[in-house]
Amino acid sequence: MIKATLNARRLLCPLPVIRTQDKVKQLQVGDQLEVICTDPGVMQDIPTWCRINGHKVLETMTGDHEYIIVLEVGAG
Repeated sequence: MIKATLNARRLLCPLPVIRTQDKVKQLQVGDQLEVICTDPGVMQDIPTWCRINGHKVLETMTGDHEYIIVLEVGAG
């Protein structure tokens, strides 16, 4: 299992979701991806994208003007 990180700071919708999608394509089922953003919209956008595409949100965190979402790549 790989634990990858995606820096999506200073990107506005829809770019964090697009970059997340691009990164997930490089990963395998069961890998984890931590997405770090500054756009608060990702707290709804990325979990919605995960549900639609068969991925699982493991954790969400907020603090210091950053929003972090950890997801597990599904079979999608």
